[in-house]
Amino acid sequence: MILSTGSSALAPGSGLLLVMVASGLYLLATVPANSWGRLSAAGLLGGFVLHALLLLIDIAGLGVAEPGARLGFGPVLSTAVWMVIAVYAVESRLLPVPVVRQWLGLAGVVAVLLAATFPGDLRVMHSALAPLHFALGVGSYGLFGAAVLHGLWLDAAERRIRTGGPAALGAGAAPGMPLLQLERITFRFVEAGFVVLTATLLLGIVTTLSSPQGRWLEHKTVFSVLAWGVIGALLVGRRVRGWRGRQATRWLYSGAVLLLLGYAGSRFVLEVVLGRGTP
Repeated sequence: MILSTGSSALAPGSGLLLVMVASGLYLLATVPANSWGRLSAAGLLGGFVLHALLLLIDIAGLGVAEPGARLGFGPVLSTAVWMVIAVYAVESRLLPVPVVRQWLGLAGVVAVLLAATFPGDLRVMHSALAPLHFALGVGSYGLFGAAVLHGLWLDAAERRIRTGGPAALGAGAAPGMPLLQLERITFRFVEAGFVVLTATLLLGIVTTLSSPQGRWLEHKTVFSVLAWGVIGALLVGRRVRGWRGRQATRWLYSGAVLLLLGYAGSRFVLEVVLGRGTP
């Protein structure tokens, strides 16, 4: 493993080398596209591939004698960032957005270093449904992360229309994409994330009922249910009352923050602030 269990200091070895190379490649993606466009794109792609390998090492527990997985807040956030970059990689084939590539390169550096520094303790899966529950939860993080990214594009495009000047995210944000199309894509991600989050919560109920160690009133459960309620209200408000623009994206951002506070936030408090391992 990249880190010893419970440690917050990087250990030498091949894992550390992978972390540094992936971070360096992501840093290349932050180079302004008008200077070295191909180098920037290649850096994001290379960092993306090595990032996936690091996630397999961290989360799947590869190279560890005992079976289990590391599910600390670092790997969870790192996986969500990786999924957002994957969405961008697909969309950029049709609609290149160099400004966003630079921001995602910086996010990739932070994500890789966070996962390496705070991997969490090795956890044994007591339920056969636990891996699926975790995968769905991280999937919802990634989908809402993509929705937030598109929501920022949407806000930037609306500001550009109102002011006639460059948007806060740069004049290159979502160039050439019609506003209504961008809005539809944003809410496709919101709807998909809501479905996956609903499945995650339902599976969590089943897992809790089937496990003698299951607990109901946990911080992650409370925040996840609150996020589900906010996103559900957003979808209802959009369909019934026609919420659009900044009114809709404010609800999206609020739900995403609550979801972030759910698992990643509670694990951060336990692992970093309180210095406690997995209960």
